[in-house]
Amino acid sequence: MTEIEFHVNVPDKLHYSCRLLRKAHRTGTRVVVTAEPALLAQLDQLLWTFSGHDFLPHCSGNAPAHTLAATPIQLAEQLQACPSDSVLINLGLQAPVHFERFQRFIEVASDASDDILAARARWKHYKDRGYALRKHDLPTGPEAA
Repeated sequence: MTEIEFHVNVPDKLHYSCRLLRKAHRTGTRVVVTAEPALLAQLDQLLWTFSGHDFLPHCSGNAPAHTLAATPIQLAEQLQACPSDSVLINLGLQAPVHFERFQRFIEVASDASDDILAARARWKHYKDRGYALRKHDLPTGPEAA
């Protein structure tokens, strides 16, 4: 069964995701990131400038099959064409369709009220379907520094 983790109270979802992706890439893990198209476009741009020392190879989820097969990080609004089933990261507000085919699934939720409400609804959605959930609550306030 898919392992589901919620990383909540994230101050900047895009930068936090870049750090997750860098860590995954260093361990050779293939990752698919899903979200709404505008957010994926922002992540795509940030991945090119995130670090002066790291290159995080990535492509769009609608790239040709040979590109998808060769690229460890895929940014996809829809998951059907993605050949990877290792790790899925959701930055979007909705539960992605076909998330259950991934071994590990990470939900990233910011500290914004709309994101918190959407994350709570997704938590309930997964819990009602019998998934075991883990929560990683990022510290906020002075202790976060």
